[in-house]
Amino acid sequence: MTASVQPIVWAGDHLRLLDQRVLPHEERWVDCRNAFQVAEAIHGMAVRGAPAIGIAAAYGLVLDALHHRDYDAAELVLAESRPTAVNLRWALARMRGVWRGGADAARLLAEAQLIHAEDLAQNLTMGKLGAALLPRDATVITHCNTGALATGGHGTALGVIRSAYAIGHLAQVYNTETRPWLQGARLTAWELTRENIPAKLIADGAAAHLMATQKIDWVIVGADRIAANGDTANKIGTYSLAVSARRHGVKFMVVAPSGTFDLQIRSGQSIPIEERVPRELTEFRGAPIAPLDMDAWNPVFDVTPADLIDAIVCEKGVIENPTEAKVRALLG
Repeated sequence: MTASVQPIVWAGDHLRLLDQRVLPHEERWVDCRNAFQVAEAIHGMAVRGAPAIGIAAAYGLVLDALHHRDYDAAELVLAESRPTAVNLRWALARMRGVWRGGADAARLLAEAQLIHAEDLAQNLTMGKLGAALLPRDATVITHCNTGALATGGHGTALGVIRSAYAIGHLAQVYNTETRPWLQGARLTAWELTRENIPAKLIADGAAAHLMATQKIDWVIVGADRIAANGDTANKIGTYSLAVSARRHGVKFMVVAPSGTFDLQIRSGQSIPIEERVPRELTEFRGAPIAPLDMDAWNPVFDVTPADLIDAIVCEKGVIENPTEAKVRALLG
């Protein structure tokens, strides 16, 4: 079961990105013709999700190579678009390796397309591995959007949910709204309803009460960066879900491709956490919802310690109760 939507499309001489800021009520595409426009789309959240950011950035380098623009400048503007998602820097490093080998734009395009295809294949593998961990008729909670919209297709955490539903291992999904950008209410809900997967939207703050009053089998989330010891940075609110899950005996699963691991970082304490502008909290779609002089603190990721994670699923296998030794053993 693969996703019915593919949000990243190479159109021959430009890149088309499904604008996730206006979903679910409008399906609008952003056409990018240079690396700067791709970086704007990434920073502006038109494209989001760690794997999708990496794929889009790879295509952004191709766009500038096609027009013989400065490669280093293109790489720099893309690298600065989002600091937390390790997939971005991983994809840029991989493309630089090809560029250093004397590649032309055609060879860079082939590499970007390979990164795209590999991500989809990894998603399908992770979906199968993660679904196998769920009991029949499982009830799960997921956070943010980790589906086709956030990846090269199918999804990471939502890919597990898709795969579990396809084999009859899923009875119910509860997807959080995911403030302040409402990726769960707008994007995950859109993907789930398109494919008739049984789902209910909940407020972020309702998750602990849900775990306390109903049988929840797993919390399933994605990741933007995973440290060598298994500490995981993901959308703000993930850590709270992990704490609540441990309190209520609910298992906690992180699903991410191997490119999301950053083995140069020993623990989550060293993961840079992006903070965005206060108006994302004090406004909604440009309309003020707080006093005009109200300040705000707006970190968009948090770190879940490895000891709160029951399983990390990547395309290379499953790491149960992750430790640095287990992570390094699997990733080599």
